[in-house]
Amino acid sequence: MKPEPHTEEGRYPWWQVLCLTGVDLFSSLGYQPGIALLAAGFLSPLANLALVLFGLLAVYPVYRRVAEESPHGEGSIGLLTRLLPGWRGKLLVLVVLGFMATDFVLTITLSAADAAVHFLGNPLAPAWLQGHQVGLTLFLVGLLGLVFYLGFREAIRLAVPIALGYLSLNAVILLAALSHLRPEHLEGWWRRLLASHPDPMGLLLAIALAFPKLALGLSGYETGVSVMPLIRGGPQDTPARPVGRIRGAHRLLLAAALVMGVFLLGAGFATTLLIPPALWSSEEVSGRALSFLAHRYLGEGFGGLYDLFSIVILWFAGASAMAGLLTIVPRYLPRFGMAPEWARRRRPMVLFFTGVAFALTLIFRAEVEAQAAAYATGVLVVMTSAALAATLVAAQEKKPGGDYYRFLLPVFLYVLVANVLERPDGVKIAAFFIAATLFFSLLSRTLRSFELRVEGFQLDEMAERFVSEMTAQEAPIRLVAHRPERGRRWVYWEKELRIREATHIPPGDPIYFVEVFVQDPSEFTTRARVWGVEHPEARVFRILGTAAPNTLAAFLLYLRDRTGRKPHIYFQWSDKKSP
Repeated sequence: MKPEPHTEEGRYPWWQVLCLTGVDLFSSLGYQPGIALLAAGFLSPLANLALVLFGLLAVYPVYRRVAEESPHGEGSIGLLTRLLPGWRGKLLVLVVLGFMATDFVLTITLSAADAAVHFLGNPLAPAWLQGHQVGLTLFLVGLLGLVFYLGFREAIRLAVPIALGYLSLNAVILLAALSHLRPEHLEGWWRRLLASHPDPMGLLLAIALAFPKLALGLSGYETGVSVMPLIRGGPQDTPARPVGRIRGAHRLLLAAALVMGVFLLGAGFATTLLIPPALWSSEEVSGRALSFLAHRYLGEGFGGLYDLFSIVILWFAGASAMAGLLTIVPRYLPRFGMAPEWARRRRPMVLFFTGVAFALTLIFRAEVEAQAAAYATGVLVVMTSAALAATLVAAQEKKPGGDYYRFLLPVFLYVLVANVLERPDGVKIAAFFIAATLFFSLLSRTLRSFELRVEGFQLDEMAERFVSEMTAQEAPIRLVAHRPERGRRWVYWEKELRIREATHIPPGDPIYFVEVFVQDPSEFTTRARVWGVEHPEARVFRILGTAAPNTLAAFLLYLRDRTGRKPHIYFQWSDKKSP
């Protein structure tokens, strides 16, 4: 069969889309090396190596699989929704959404805080701003909210020069810094490392315990699959199976893992070996370790340029996170009945998330290191949910290689649990989001309990024919509600006969049966599908909806609008038990 025509308008090469997701992923180079010094100390280079291996051998394979199963940008949340129907799945999705909100909101606040650090740490920064990091961070967060309130749209043309320029500057800094390494630097570092961890097994254990603290260097992979619809595919792509787009997403994810791997390894060695330990917690290094090296080895001019690019990409990373929040909330919460319909509107959501970002900035006093643990927890929960989704898909398909995902899931769980036990701030923030969502969910479902819960109807050819007959006929439109799970075909004839006798319907007037199938009662709203079935004994509308009473009411209104006449529906008409 020849593939359907597939338009590529508004889509871009995978490397350009990589730059868009890279504003989140690559911007972590602005703060991760400095945080690694404080979290891992002299273990930082080896802990970064473990992190890079984890990204290549665990994170990349998982998101490669997620990309194959969600080529339209649903991501791990969409996969879990599909794989785990019912309230069990909805509650799991709710928990993951809470941590994803933590991830995205902290991306905004942490990035704005580090942008403020780079600005204030630059020698050209006005003296009167020194000591006002919290105020400057709030200004940057507010500016981001204002731009989105007025109508911000991410532009790949803007992301490409920002991401490529920032990576180029980081490459220059690392090459210049690493060129100053001498054998005595390596010898001194190794001697201190062995002095604190003389046993090789103890050293490996220390690395295993340290690298989860650096997991914020892995942020951005979920964004990578969510922007898949922007990737330009191939001529053989179809809407159902865009093979070229999936191939481009695989390249994007692999390139992201390799690029970040190289930069994290270089940054780990350069900052640990070339920055004196006494300065690791100082304002000069904290949150801007690579900037410190840029000013030290390349001069104030280059260091100022690097700070400028750092501020821009960190601000743009916050924009990427805000866009993610404005995509996730309308896609899932109103659909599950967990939020009112106005949650689909952009401006109220922008004000809400900007207010939350203000509150978190004040709680953490705009300190980069203080937010790092909570941010890493959000990132790891989202990644663990992706690992769970990949494992469930592999278990369903039973293809070769599925055991690898079952092996990876405990690894993700270990990294997550180790991070949470060490620094539980992320769980506390996510618990707030989850509790708030549960409260507003119950309130929303109560207030929305009288809604029709049907966004529209999609009729097949036979159902369309039945509606055309209704429109053309002169007799009143009569429907009979029927429980689909009870009785065989002869039951239609018996029930029609009883209703005609009870209501004196003329023998020549047509009657149509309506059956509602509820596949997932936890789904609040849907676009109902309607099939027409023509038996010798009856003509039947079969509807896949969310709740039988609401679906029947919505279908009656739909027929009224389609035919221009009020339909009648019949339910139970005698004391005799009816099928």
